[in-house]
Amino acid sequence: MLRNGLEPWHLLIVAIVFLVLFGSRKLPDTARALGKSMRILKSEAKAMKDENGRQGSAGGPAAEPAAQEPSATTG
Repeated sequence: MLRNGLEPWHLLIVAIVFLVLFGSRKLPDTARALGKSMRILKSEAKAMKDENGRQGSAGGPAAEPAAQEPSATTG
């Protein structure tokens, strides 16, 4: 049934559906917003990766201060 996955005519149908749903005026704005969101996601993922790399080279989780448990006081 699905031997090739997406074929070129599938992409053509998807493009036509987008044109019908969004219209030719909103499509550039939608694509611009999607591109901006992708750039933000990419930069955040890179920042997280860099942060994890720095923590790993600094000694890992053992280098972080341990959370102090609150002492149980009565009174």
